[in-house]
Amino acid sequence: MYTVRLRSRYSFAQQLLFSPMQLARRLALIAGSILMSAACIAVAHTVAEGDQAFVSGSEGPQIVPFIYLGAKHMVTGYDHLLFLVGVIFFLYRLKDVALYVTLFAIGHSATLLLGVLAGWHVNAFLVDAIIGLSVVYKALDNINAFRTWFGIEPNPRFAVLFFGFFHGLGLATKLQDLNLPRNGLVTNMISFNVGVEIGQFLALGVILLFMNYWRRTASFLRHAYVTNVLLMTAGFVLTGYQLSGYFLT
Repeated sequence: MYTVRLRSRYSFAQQLLFSPMQLARRLALIAGSILMSAACIAVAHTVAEGDQAFVSGSEGPQIVPFIYLGAKHMVTGYDHLLFLVGVIFFLYRLKDVALYVTLFAIGHSATLLLGVLAGWHVNAFLVDAIIGLSVVYKALDNINAFRTWFGIEPNPRFAVLFFGFFHGLGLATKLQDLNLPRNGLVTNMISFNVGVEIGQFLALGVILLFMNYWRRTASFLRHAYVTNVLLMTAGFVLTGYQLSGYFLT
């Protein structure tokens, strides 16, 4: 398949540009600088202040507003969007895109609803750190690092579902912090989740349009590897910021 040939090409490019030890040293330097620069900073993807006031004060079912809030949260959720970019980066067939996005949706929908309705309480910083690592994982998978370094390759479908659980739990922790009124909670959370899926669909449409255009140019073959290294770095940045928040607050 074309996708397999492309992955093989960038596995070879990886060996030319960086040996595993060289790449490990670069990643260590990146991670160290991130953690030091984040010593006084903790960045979390939170709900906007105006939206927080509305959510905390809402009584009874508010279907349309919560659909809007869910869509807004997904469209502005840089951590979710980075993961989606990584997931579809080498997916050329629409049915493959649909399969992986559906697995991701099942994962984050389950933990979003269960987390809020069942009152699961987990540390938001740790959950968001794992979300950052999900971006790192997908970038490494895209450059075939697991097979090159360890001779194994994690099941990509299971991995997308698994990390989807944490993405949904991350959404749940943000909502739990707002002390949601119990009146109409089930309806509002289902509406919020519907909005998340709408936002994901809209964001995915834009990402696919860009990716399909880019894949038709020679630039894609030249820069796919570097793009995934940058994606991996962004994942480390997110993880470092969240871990600094966990240890310093």
